[in-house]
Amino acid sequence: MAIQVQNVTKLFGQQKALNNVSFDVPKGQVVGFLGPNGAGKSTMMKIITGFIQPSSGNVTVNGIAITNESREYRNNIGYMPENNPLYTEMYVKEYLHFVAKIYELGKYGSNRVKDLIELTGIGHEQNKMIGELSRGYRQRVGLAQALLNRPSVLILDEPTSGLDPNQIVEIRKIIADVGKEKTVLLSTHIMQEVEAICSRVIILNKGVIVADGQTNDVMQYGNIEQQVVSIEVTTPVTAEILSKIDGVQEVIQSSNDGCQWILKSSQKQDVRPTIFNFCARNGITLITLSQKSIQMEEVFHSLTQ
Repeated sequence: MAIQVQNVTKLFGQQKALNNVSFDVPKGQVVGFLGPNGAGKSTMMKIITGFIQPSSGNVTVNGIAITNESREYRNNIGYMPENNPLYTEMYVKEYLHFVAKIYELGKYGSNRVKDLIELTGIGHEQNKMIGELSRGYRQRVGLAQALLNRPSVLILDEPTSGLDPNQIVEIRKIIADVGKEKTVLLSTHIMQEVEAICSRVIILNKGVIVADGQTNDVMQYGNIEQQVVSIEVTTPVTAEILSKIDGVQEVIQSSNDGCQWILKSSQKQDVRPTIFNFCARNGITLITLSQKSIQMEEVFHSLTQ
């Protein structure tokens, strides 16, 4: 296993940030590590990277125990923390060469810096001072720094926090490309990001794991039983008429012309045939009839509220 976490508990005084947490991440998997603020995500990431020690339990990366605290352990990991601390008074290229020297990469370091400048798309900014960069480019520099020593495991804590939509797409693509050959543990509050690039999801709440599985499988977690169906008809109808459909508890008008509606049902059985038959019997011509799929955001809310 690339990452193996066994029965990890972390106490800060009387506060239990993590409570007997266990999970394994095999090589080459991109995992979304989710949870509300205060759930213990950042604490777990800091433990995996060796910044803090667990109160109890064990962590290994590529078979090397965290208790070893060796350079061999740390060299397996690339880490970009949430606040992405950088030396803002240094130039981009200068900073990356500085980090390469810390890793003692020697002559190989220059080529590695060049490759990462190209990979992260910061070539036009490489001669700028870091303090002059936009947040999006600072995130790219932080990602390049995390990849410098060719780590097999990449830990990213809120890598797209505060970015605009275009920057988010760009950073996502870089992470997806990197994830083809590395193990990535990614913390984020952007659920679309998880659905776009993560093959697996782990959800923490109050220091314990409440969901762990393939992204599509996790969609089935929680207590989401309500069906949401959208319809469009050729001629206007009223909420009073649609509320007579068996199994429909709520009717919401979604257009001003009375032709588009959202119908909600708590039935476990698919309500769409009932809606179709009702419309056919009452001379209502349907243009569209579609069921809204469950979104990761709904699952997250159900498990952590």
